Amino acid sequence: MQTDSATGPADGLADGPVEGLVVALDIGGTKIAGALVDGEGGIRVRAQRPTPAREDDDTVMRAVEDVLAELAASPLWEDAGAVGIGSAGPVDAHRGTVSPVNIPGWRDYPLVERVQKAAGGRPVTLVGDGVAMTAAEHWLGAARGHDNALCLVVSTGVGGGLVLDGRLHPGPTGNAGHIGHMVVDLDGEPCACGGRGCVERLASGPNLTRRALENGWRPGPDGDVSAAAVAAAARAGDPIARASFERAAQALAAGIAATAALVEIDIAVVGGGVAGAGEILFAPLRRGLASYATLSFVRNLTVVPALTGTDAGLLGAAAAAAATTAR
Repeated sequence: MQTDSATGPADGLADGPVEGLVVALDIGGTKIAGALVDGEGGIRVRAQRPTPAREDDDTVMRAVEDVLAELAASPLWEDAGAVGIGSAGPVDAHRGTVSPVNIPGWRDYPLVERVQKAAGGRPVTLVGDGVAMTAAEHWLGAARGHDNALCLVVSTGVGGGLVLDGRLHPGPTGNAGHIGHMVVDLDGEPCACGGRGCVERLASGPNLTRRALENGWRPGPDGDVSAAAVAAAARAGDPIARASFERAAQALAAGIAATAALVEIDIAVVGGGVAGAGEILFAPLRRGLASYATLSFVRNLTVVPALTGTDAGLLGAAAAAAATTAR
């Protein structure tokens, strides 16, 4: 079986029991993904459903149950010893509940209890999606070998997680490192979290696109108003699209620099759909860091793209489940 350096062994089935197999769920405002993941980070079976984010709580949960049912149809299901969940947040890992900003039907929703029931009573570990991505990048990605790191997911929302002294640091409720709701604009616009001037309000894909549209950017004939479309326009030289990415990068840089000053990270890893813009995002982000991260102990901070790609949430959820099982 071939091995990918970022994501472990290639997808596929193997004969006999699979060592360290766990069920992984990645729950976000756009999609609910699930997988059976082995102990080396190999994704053996996948399933996915769109997130019915504007529907009621039971409708969203049915999508999760459909993903689990599809995974359970695999002959490998019986080898899986635990379930890991990386969910959009905030989450409360202690209580087993979630209240994702982008899934309004779930408020203090007892996700761990419901998933445990749907997964045949297996033990369930819950972390925020940013913490899950951080676990994946520290295990198999760009933060591997770094003892102090911040990893960010910049997508429908903005999440994050921390590695401190060589260990994942989820915090008491599983939300530590949630940079998306760090305030970087004291007089900024209201955020969906109830705060004002948050990183997410400036840097998430939907908000980046909203700002471009409000300032006069117009999509092409296909009507695509995604962050990817704004990135394509920026690459083609559209000044409004470029300005929208500059502003997003500035917000991210301010949040990263503040985090570095607080806990002395030496690397920031940025993933998620918006990070797919490449240098349209990373060039102004590095310039912003040069302006904000000026103290001697943060001046050498580096920022790099994530390596685990769209599988980061699944791999991180698997890592969290495996760590819990090992304790």
